[in-house]
Amino acid sequence: MEAYLYERLDDRKVRCHLCNHQCVIKDGKRGICGVRENQNGILKTLVYGKLIAQHVDPIEKKPLYHVLPGTLSYSIATVGCNFKCRFCQNADIAQLPSDRKGMIVGDPCTPEDVVTAATRSGCRSIAYTYTEPTVFFEFAYDTAKLAHEEGLLNVFVTNGYMTSEALHMIQPYLDAANVDLKAFNDDFYKEQCSAKRKHVMETLQLMKSLGVFVEVTTLLIPGLNDDRKELEELAAFVADSLGPDTPWHISRFHPTYKLTDRPPTPAESIHEARGIGLDAGLRYVYSGNLPGDEGENTVCYSCGHPLIERWGYRISKNAIQDGRCPKCDATIDGIGL
Repeated sequence: MEAYLYERLDDRKVRCHLCNHQCVIKDGKRGICGVRENQNGILKTLVYGKLIAQHVDPIEKKPLYHVLPGTLSYSIATVGCNFKCRFCQNADIAQLPSDRKGMIVGDPCTPEDVVTAATRSGCRSIAYTYTEPTVFFEFAYDTAKLAHEEGLLNVFVTNGYMTSEALHMIQPYLDAANVDLKAFNDDFYKEQCSAKRKHVMETLQLMKSLGVFVEVTTLLIPGLNDDRKELEELAAFVADSLGPDTPWHISRFHPTYKLTDRPPTPAESIHEARGIGLDAGLRYVYSGNLPGDEGENTVCYSCGHPLIERWGYRISKNAIQDGRCPKCDATIDGIGL
């Protein structure tokens, strides 16, 4: 299928405008993502309708804690990614084309199939997740349009590297996103992800301005992005530029893929980072990958009343009433609370 968002150049080259790498691709070659190929001067997506994953997940697994809590989300992905994170949690599918000589695999599926499966599974949303949804943008876009027609929400779990053109195109059908803000230093993004931090920050700000509900996730890696001053700057950016209503998830790292020389994140580091977020004025700061930790729970930012109690991805209690705290009547930010 011909890709969206590209321009033709001289000598049968093309420039992709889907993500901020803005790859210039020669005839017969692919972009950094490994799933968009220049075929005789026409950019083609190689993963349209080729799903590597289709699962029914709690929406909390994304993680999205303030979007339809306690509901199920039909979660899909293709192979490929436009980042090269050395700590990739889903490298077996996200990095498959780059690690396996361009291999593209996936089960045939149509947007109609996805929406039908989501509805039959009792899901209230579709999550474009596991790998980077930007690289299967055409399929995500077509599916998202149909999903809205059937009353389903659409959520991206993304690295935030899409162009403003791509975001403006999907925005009418994109209800929420969990965006990785992987660190707050440029060297980390360059050395660990082969990307630039500024584009992620720009995407986050644009999402907020367009009315997409945003939650932010930072995977805390010992010795790489856990410096206190850096975390204070990151928390201040979220609070000041995105707003104190933006939930921040701070997740525990486990050694994986090409980053196995670092230990798992100590729980104390997660707790310290969470305190930094709360001190910065954020209303909702969560501990990730620490099942049973009190930082998984939602409490009222106004009066401190317990609202949602979680264990991992399961909710054991939800006291929110019509989007408000039952004790002080404060509005709790989110969708469908």
